Amino acid sequence: MKPRIGFLGVGWIGRSRMEAMLGTGMVEAIAIADPLAEMVVEAVKLAPDAAIVDGLDAMLAMGLDGVVIATPSALHAEQSIRALEAGAAVFCQKPLGRDAAEARAVVDAARAADRLLAVDFSYRYTAGMAAIARLVRSGELGRVFAVDLTFHNAYGPDKPWFYDRARSGGGCVMDLGVHLVDLAMWCLDADGATDVHARLFAGGAVPSGETVEDYAVAQMTIGGAAVRLACSWRVNAGVDAEIGATFYGTEGGAGFRNVGGSFYDFEATRFRGTARESLAGPPDDWGGRAAADWARRLAAGARFDRSAEGIVEVARVLDQIYAG
Repeated sequence: MKPRIGFLGVGWIGRSRMEAMLGTGMVEAIAIADPLAEMVVEAVKLAPDAAIVDGLDAMLAMGLDGVVIATPSALHAEQSIRALEAGAAVFCQKPLGRDAAEARAVVDAARAADRLLAVDFSYRYTAGMAAIARLVRSGELGRVFAVDLTFHNAYGPDKPWFYDRARSGGGCVMDLGVHLVDLAMWCLDADGATDVHARLFAGGAVPSGETVEDYAVAQMTIGGAAVRLACSWRVNAGVDAEIGATFYGTEGGAGFRNVGGSFYDFEATRFRGTARESLAGPPDDWGGRAAADWARRLAAGARFDRSAEGIVEVARVLDQIYAG
């Protein structure tokens, strides 16, 4: 019998992940919930037999095997814990929590319930980053001593809650920097960061009160490598987006970068001195791979995975960035 899944929040991201999961043929959409009727209408096109319910409580009353959460960030931890305690596995949009304490509480709930938990760190699943991770972990780049990470978004989010610190937990660091920190820790097989120093800006000035940052730069050490991170919303970058992760080693380097300012097309390149070798490029339909992977693991009977501890460590690094 296929795992029975509920989809909580079916905006563009939620529907994209629903489509990817259902595309595996290994899970069944049982319930859909979203406060916006137009989002529900679109989601029902993907799962016409799913029940439309008014929220998480109604979903959990159906005895689901899993819940996919794509709601505002302030709700992620509490909703995830409720689902896990009810016996459902969870696939959640990032961030799992607005800080490490919230993320810790969710991971502890997953362990206690022995249920599968994953966060949508989707860039891990691009062909380019998978190729670079193999190079780094195999030692082909030698000792990786430096990493440059960039994520500039020329637009910024279109939903007001992103700019409310109480609901989002932070600005561009929480929204974009989380992906960069995860990529570095994942590739380098590291469990945290040291020597973290950061500067945050909002409209070119130091953020005050509850204002969230729209530009951030940070330096830190991850897995023995010196890491530089920059991320922003609405920056004057000359393109829609600038996204990249470059790894420098004693025996070579490798870079992951978006193509032509695209949010979706990426290339990966290996460097040997002045020579360049292509590792991967578009087209690459990567957006739903993390979701599909969770669906397959759930269908295979996977339970709590200790790799979920890494979610807490990423959140802890973000806490350090916000602390300056």
